[in-house]
Amino acid sequence: MVILSQGAHAAILAAAQGGHPREACGLLLGHSDHITSAIPTTNIHPEPLRHFEIDPAALIAAHKAARAGGPQVLGYFHSHPNGLARPSATDAASASGDGRIWAIAAAGVVTLWRDEPSGFEALSYGLKEG
Repeated sequence: MVILSQGAHAAILAAAQGGHPREACGLLLGHSDHITSAIPTTNIHPEPLRHFEIDPAALIAAHKAARAGGPQVLGYFHSHPNGLARPSATDAASASGDGRIWAIAAAGVVTLWRDEPSGFEALSYGLKEG
């Protein structure tokens, strides 16, 4: 089971609400299977109403911070403003099978998925302070 901090959960939902009607996106940071923070990033996709692309500069900066001892990049989050909180066909086509966690927010719900080589696997999670 993945542990999701209440702050990260709130940040994902706030980014989704604030980005509407565009897809919001960002990074999931933490250690092992404990997501301690969700950092919103700019969605640079040319069609942000239906797709997302995390700003590469933010991703590179997060990886550099992790190498310097900061939290690890555990995965990514994005919203489905007019959809369901599960991976779409577009998500499946964009996935790399790298084992990272994807959080998807829709209609006030956050779900977690592991990006496996065989496809997305649903993850259970618990909320924790801090």
